Amino acid sequence: MAVSRIFWDTNLFIYLIEDYGELSERVVALRKRMLKRNDQLYTSTLTLGEVLVKPAEAGNELLRQKYEEALAGGAVLVPFDREAARAYAEIRRDRTIRPPDGIQLACAAQARVDLFITNDDRLSEKTIPGIQFLTSLQRAFL
Repeated sequence: MAVSRIFWDTNLFIYLIEDYGELSERVVALRKRMLKRNDQLYTSTLTLGEVLVKPAEAGNELLRQKYEEALAGGAVLVPFDREAARAYAEIRRDRTIRPPDGIQLACAAQARVDLFITNDDRLSEKTIPGIQFLTSLQRAFL
């Protein structure tokens, strides 16, 4: 069985760790399916920074720790390095892509992922070199 390289946008980790009802259930099911298939989970170091904002604001050490463990234990963290910065510059030629989304897409492209999953439907319509497929959480076909 081929192993897929699947990049999660920040919001999927939030749904995984915190209770967002149906969205959380969908992400948990997605993660279980990925584990069963031996798919590799990817995200960026930006994701780590973004998920730590709320715990930092609230002084919630337990929530911070949950996020740190979830990302460290289950995901490959792709850095925003020089090559990703070059990809970012190309991606941002499309000014409808917001800077944080451009960073995520650039990191995913650098990692040559098979699938990028987000909860932002606008991104799922984009074509990004280095990313085979982009889809929304609702349309994820795993």
